[in-house]
Amino acid sequence: MKKLLAAAIVVASASAPAFAQDEVRTNFSGPYVAGMIGYDNVRVGATGVGSGHDDGLMYGGVIGYDINLGGAVFGLEGEYADSETKDGVSDVFVPGDFVGLKAGRDLYAGIRIGGEIAPNVMLYGKGGYTNAKVKAVYDDGLVSVSDSDELEGYRLGAGVETTMSGFTTRVEYRYSSYGKYRDTGIDFQRHQVALLVGYRF
Repeated sequence: MKKLLAAAIVVASASAPAFAQDEVRTNFSGPYVAGMIGYDNVRVGATGVGSGHDDGLMYGGVIGYDINLGGAVFGLEGEYADSETKDGVSDVFVPGDFVGLKAGRDLYAGIRIGGEIAPNVMLYGKGGYTNAKVKAVYDDGLVSVSDSDELEGYRLGAGVETTMSGFTTRVEYRYSSYGKYRDTGIDFQRHQVALLVGYRF
């Protein structure tokens, strides 16, 4: 009986550090992957003409790495997204003409800075570089041409994230600006609201 009791104590003492390690797992720290789906609003504007906009669905994936320093979270992330959203404006160069842009794949790389506001809840801001592929169309009634191009710009955003047992969920708003398209005076912007669900390793 004494030998059995001694063996139980040894096993319990050996298991205790492992249980303790699980309990003290740091939230919002380490590598993660996530799937993404959301709302995409594309806006095309031209100086002196005004702007148009269209809504659509965006989807993709994210990978990243965070470091939690006493509740302050610093991270890097990369994203691949795609969208079927398109938009256009008329009367840009001559009366009756039309310029359209159709959104394609979007690559993003940036940083996140956040803070835990409650157990398992973090607010954060983000910013970085974005590269979007678009298909441009121009039609003035006599000539119609189309071409694919890549637009470079910046993205700013903010969101809230929750985590439980390694699984993470977040909702964020993002604004992206790609400047003037080929010095034509036509600018391309997008507003997005995304839901991300993933796992932190």
